[in-house]
Amino acid sequence: MPLEIPSIRALSTFASGLMSQLPFGNFNTPSKAYVPYGNAPSCPADSPLSCHNSTAAPDSCCFIYPGGQLLQTQFWDTNPSIGPDDSWTLHGLWPDLCDGSYPQFCTEAPNYSNISDIISASQNPDLLTFMNSYWLPNSGSPESFWEHEWNKHGTCINTLAPSCYGDSYQPGDEVVDFFSKAVDTFKGLDTYKALAAAGILPSTTQTYTSAEIQAALTTITGSAVVLGCKGGRLDEAWYSFNVQGSLQTGEFVPTSPAGKGGRGTCPAKGIRYLPKSSSSANKDL
Repeated sequence: MPLEIPSIRALSTFASGLMSQLPFGNFNTPSKAYVPYGNAPSCPADSPLSCHNSTAAPDSCCFIYPGGQLLQTQFWDTNPSIGPDDSWTLHGLWPDLCDGSYPQFCTEAPNYSNISDIISASQNPDLLTFMNSYWLPNSGSPESFWEHEWNKHGTCINTLAPSCYGDSYQPGDEVVDFFSKAVDTFKGLDTYKALAAAGILPSTTQTYTSAEIQAALTTITGSAVVLGCKGGRLDEAWYSFNVQGSLQTGEFVPTSPAGKGGRGTCPAKGIRYLPKSSSSANKDL
């Protein structure tokens, strides 16, 4: 029996039908508005405090483990100058382990490669606007920076697992929650304002001691801050928290930076806190 070869038209019709059934498109982008934390797990008020529970937690969606020390990290970039002249910028929200070591690039939550699209589609324009002003890299694009922060750190937070969300969960809800929580936390930690209140202002000539800077920033949360310097120039501040409940809706409780002995990189004195400026005075430093 001779082999019957299908016509080009028949093949085209078959291919079109097949293509229409394949899941092409960006599946990481939510299709409807999402209120931050609106689909997050509901946790009891007496949920255990991360890094303080000696027994197994009954609900892993209400207890951050193993990364129970959350660090809200900020940068002061002057070369190039990043962000407003009178504000530090947000670097990330990192889930360190309780001994100060840290996981990275985990599988607790999915990887995503379109953070801006997810937040835009969730109809939270104020969040994205804030990030474009205060959560910026000193090189590369904001999008690649945000993707890095999510995939390296956000994926290591167990309460952001899709299984912790309600029936109306859609991919990307956890991304909106992570970036919203990082921004909300950052807004309550005004490093520039605390330093200014102590008379510590950006200057091309004045220097400060580590003790002066530490005392000024300790007033924000009551706990010590990890300070970072490069070449004697102040450029980092890390605030440490334990969390009672989930990352999304739990209470952030300030704590001493566990396991961070020696992690600070600032000298005891002679620290320079340079202004964010493109002035010739700054270029010559």
